[in-house]
Amino acid sequence: MSGAALGLEIVVVFFLALFLLHRYGDFRKQQRMVLFGTLLAWYLCFLIVFILPLDVSTTIYKQCIIDHSPSPANHTAGNASASPTQSALKLCYKPWSYIPDGIMPVFWRVVYWTSQCLTWLLLPFMQSYARSGGFSITGKIKTALIENAIYYGTYLLIFGSLLIYVAVHPGWNLTWSELQTVGITAANTWGLFLLVLLLGYGLVEIPRSYWNASQHGHLLIKTYFKASKLMTEKADAEENLEDVMEEVRKVSESIKYNHPLRKAIDTILRKCPLDYQEKMGRNMDDYEDFDDKQNTYPSEKSLVKLHKQVIYAVQRHNRTRVQWQILLQQAIHLEDVARNETSSSHQFVHSFPSSDPSGWFSRYVYTPTAEWYWECLLKRWFYRLLSVVLTLFSVAVVWSECTFFSTQPVLSLFAVFIQLAEQDYNYLYIEMACFITIFFLCTCVYSTVFRIRVFNYYYLASHHQTDAYSLQFSGMLFCRLTPPLCLNFLGLIHMDSAISHQDKEQTAYTSIMGSMHILSVIANGFYIYYPMLIIILCIATYFSLGTRCLNLLGFQQFMGDNEMTSDLIDEGKELIRREKRKRQRMEDGENRRREWRERYGNQREELSTRNRSSHEMKETNYSDAVNTSNNRQAKYCRSGGAERDCIELLQDAEPLDFNAESLRDDPLDPEPGRHAGGRYLSMSSSRSRIFDDV
Repeated sequence: MSGAALGLEIVVVFFLALFLLHRYGDFRKQQRMVLFGTLLAWYLCFLIVFILPLDVSTTIYKQCIIDHSPSPANHTAGNASASPTQSALKLCYKPWSYIPDGIMPVFWRVVYWTSQCLTWLLLPFMQSYARSGGFSITGKIKTALIENAIYYGTYLLIFGSLLIYVAVHPGWNLTWSELQTVGITAANTWGLFLLVLLLGYGLVEIPRSYWNASQHGHLLIKTYFKASKLMTEKADAEENLEDVMEEVRKVSESIKYNHPLRKAIDTILRKCPLDYQEKMGRNMDDYEDFDDKQNTYPSEKSLVKLHKQVIYAVQRHNRTRVQWQILLQQAIHLEDVARNETSSSHQFVHSFPSSDPSGWFSRYVYTPTAEWYWECLLKRWFYRLLSVVLTLFSVAVVWSECTFFSTQPVLSLFAVFIQLAEQDYNYLYIEMACFITIFFLCTCVYSTVFRIRVFNYYYLASHHQTDAYSLQFSGMLFCRLTPPLCLNFLGLIHMDSAISHQDKEQTAYTSIMGSMHILSVIANGFYIYYPMLIIILCIATYFSLGTRCLNLLGFQQFMGDNEMTSDLIDEGKELIRREKRKRQRMEDGENRRREWRERYGNQREELSTRNRSSHEMKETNYSDAVNTSNNRQAKYCRSGGAERDCIELLQDAEPLDFNAESLRDDPLDPEPGRHAGGRYLSMSSSRSRIFDDV
């Protein structure tokens, strides 16, 4: 099993990152560079979280060998030095996930430095490149470099100042490894500052969200509130799209097909919705040329700006439209739950049953009865129990964050659990405890990253509705938050000697971070006392101080004791009721059309069969008449005679008996005498051309 656990987790984490990217991104429409950069950033961060417990168990095994190996002073050289090592190996058996020496340091070095290059260098550039409205690769690169000039210039200024300070300072002789440690410490300090803010919010909000989810009435009212706000945003997005499309129409009409900037206009038009493309295409004259003397044309810079506006407006419009449909479905489902709670039949009935055929799971396992018990009875108690468990975890995290610096006695709860398992060398328990703890910490932090919204510039929306800028910004945040989060976790379990000040075997991850003795102020001050602020942030989140402040600033937030919230709830309820009536009318119309087809479909099929049979009979009669005409022509025409003689002979022949209904005289037909639709064109228009159709 040596190294097998590492390889398995590498594969599993890749598919996890790919699944999340598929949920939030769009593989078909977004640029491959954006998707690859985001996938790599998420993948590397998740790798750190999943592989770190294996590093901890391997380090404990190495510490066991060191503890059971006598010091060189207690035995002589020779064969006496071999037996203690063998006895130590017997006492300290290898964990099932043991990773051989030399693999983890290289692995952490590759993962860490790749993620740092992404977050500080590549992803900011790729963000500007993806948002650029340029029409060529060169133009997009130029725009991205200009937008990030201040960003990269600040880094160069700080790094240059640090180098000058180190060179001038007589007491500092920093090596390259120590200089790396300074850079790592600076990045981790910035990440820890943001980490505590996000963690303090998630530790309270996640348990509270599950507790509120168990209350269907509260959840339904909040859904009404979201519906009102989302409808306002949706109307604003539609209005913005209309304004941008009007600007595109004006530019498209002014720049004709022979203009040098017409290719840029075509690129912009391809980003517009299909209905707008059709409207603009109908208004264009393909043969109209441009005239430099008559019109004033926009510049390429203005077209770049317009292209950027089109991308943003279309993305926002699509996102709000999809989110409205999802929120509408959630509101209808919650109303169905509220209505079925009082049902005595214990059968869950949907207002709008799905038209898709039910699978075996719905037929045999998740039946209407099972659905009623889950939605109306068991789900709320499950969420309440989960909320209580998460609350206990949050309390343990807050307590450990405030006391993890104390090693004698050990006050951190997570350090106590790990040390108890370390006494029995229960590596499976150690790995599971480490994984659950770090997974809970990451859930609190990452869920806040997924929930947070900075106006319309950063917003992670599911169902493939996240734009490229938000995807890459989330990748940047993950790469900056994950390393300090893992260091903080190692400090909670007393596996980081820079904080615990214990002479123990270091994990491979902390060895990559470097020694903190050159920055003792940060190691002994900021890293220890700043996480204590998490208790203040938890109290502020519990009393919703941030929500109240945003509400005072004019950003409507859900507050039960607010008049504006009540008005928005009533408005959202009316919107949901209106959409339900609209959907009901559509379904009623579809049902009537289906019944009409079922009732009168057979009669229509019989009528069409009769029409086809009569059509075939007429074609048969016509072919017989033509054959008779040919025979009579051969009868009355002398071989080798002129066409005039044939006409004279046919004038004396017996006329053909055609049905008047089967003849049609169409003067607009370009080829008179042709068969059309089972009827026959008139043959009496010209005697001189009587044989044209024969």
